[in-house]
Amino acid sequence: MPATSMVVRPRQWLTYLVVSAALLAAGCAGKPATPKDLGTEIDEVAATLIEQPLLHSTSIGVVYRGKEYIRHRGDMQAGKPGAPTDATVYEIGSLSKTLAGTLMANAVLEGRVTLDDDIRMYLQGAYPNLQYKGEPVRLRHLLSHTSGLPNMLPERANTVLDEFTDHGTPPELNAIYAHYGKPDFFNDLHTVEIPRAPGKVYAYSSTGTELTAHILEQVYKRDYESLLRGFLSETAGMSGIRIRLADTEVQQLAIGYHSDNPIPTTPMPQLPWGASGNVKATVPEMVKYLRFQLANGPVVTESHRTLVKFDSDFSIGYFWNIVSGDRQKGRYYAHHGGVPRSQCYIYIIPKYDLGIFIITNQSGDRTANAMEAAADSLVEKVAARDGEQ
Repeated sequence: MPATSMVVRPRQWLTYLVVSAALLAAGCAGKPATPKDLGTEIDEVAATLIEQPLLHSTSIGVVYRGKEYIRHRGDMQAGKPGAPTDATVYEIGSLSKTLAGTLMANAVLEGRVTLDDDIRMYLQGAYPNLQYKGEPVRLRHLLSHTSGLPNMLPERANTVLDEFTDHGTPPELNAIYAHYGKPDFFNDLHTVEIPRAPGKVYAYSSTGTELTAHILEQVYKRDYESLLRGFLSETAGMSGIRIRLADTEVQQLAIGYHSDNPIPTTPMPQLPWGASGNVKATVPEMVKYLRFQLANGPVVTESHRTLVKFDSDFSIGYFWNIVSGDRQKGRYYAHHGGVPRSQCYIYIIPKYDLGIFIITNQSGDRTANAMEAAADSLVEKVAARDGEQ
């Protein structure tokens, strides 16, 4: 969910040592071991992941040195056999932000905007509140989560999200956003107070991403969803990505579970633009996104450019978390996404020409850690394949 997505920072990760009896015997005999097929290893990681409490199923997409792997494991619905498939549509939550960042990187390269633009250039009416002691909120501040804008609008959504694991959170969010549109968003934007000089302090803001989508609509004179779908279809072959599903597509949407509630919960409510957390995609579509990122064309390169460096290990680009100093991964790009019934991660690791997308149909306070451990296990397997210890 836009409010619960977390910054990816270097940390002590769980270490997985998978040594089969056959491999041990081969080592003792002094013969070189034949590595497992990477697809088999991905499947094993998926199987281990869903052994975690409350996790029902998972899907993993990997691109490694140009080769694609997709694996699905578990049962989408508790007690009812049926694994996810390539046709399953997932809510990718705040991974949506990286898509908005990609579009804005393209707008910057095309000269339609500059990173130092005062965001009020793109708003109708006066917003004297969107500055701090004369320093305005600029476009770069939205993209780097340093604007000082609140996480969510309306503000009462933040209070609800403070108790994210409470079973009442999904229905309360649904009630808040049931009739909350763009006019309501702009009315609430007038009441915002910027608490400090923009550009210095990281404070995660889905409000900033929604404003980014509005700015893109203003400069391209197109609605955000059609702009998003058009760009990604042309550049990445991602023709199936959606913010709003057609009636015929709803039946493909993954069933999901919130916290420890055994009853499936409702989808993430629709936000005014949907850029901060409403994108939906299949795993094959996300694998295309991995390929697009790893190709590192001009737009991707721009989107990965550091806008703010917070310390020696952590920076941020166009909504991308940039992590340096990791001994095994090197410099990499990542983002977490979550809604009340799904969580996911994306990793772009140039060191190995590796992209990883992991998603589950459960959203709880330990889900992210379980996926991080699974991703680390995959990276270790790739590192071993590349001859690293």
